[in-house]
Amino acid sequence: MEPRRSKIDIVGKILSTAVDGIGKTAIVYRANLNFARAEKYIDMLLEEGLISTLDGSEVKYKTTDKGLNFLKLYKNLEEVADLSIP
Repeated sequence: MEPRRSKIDIVGKILSTAVDGIGKTAIVYRANLNFARAEKYIDMLLEEGLISTLDGSEVKYKTTDKGLNFLKLYKNLEEVADLSIP
């Protein structure tokens, strides 16, 4: 059984999948979330300005510059954490 992911890990996964713009269903599958949980994370990320909606007939989400900065810091932290674990 895999350990539970942290909220930061889930946010990182959503942000990395939304870099080029993505729909909610794709977020659900790529981030391995159910629709209810994905909706909560999407709402939080929209509120914090880490993702934005793209104009068009279908609602799509895209990682903002602020989200890209978060993602860069998150990946740096992952690298540091991997180095310190024996």
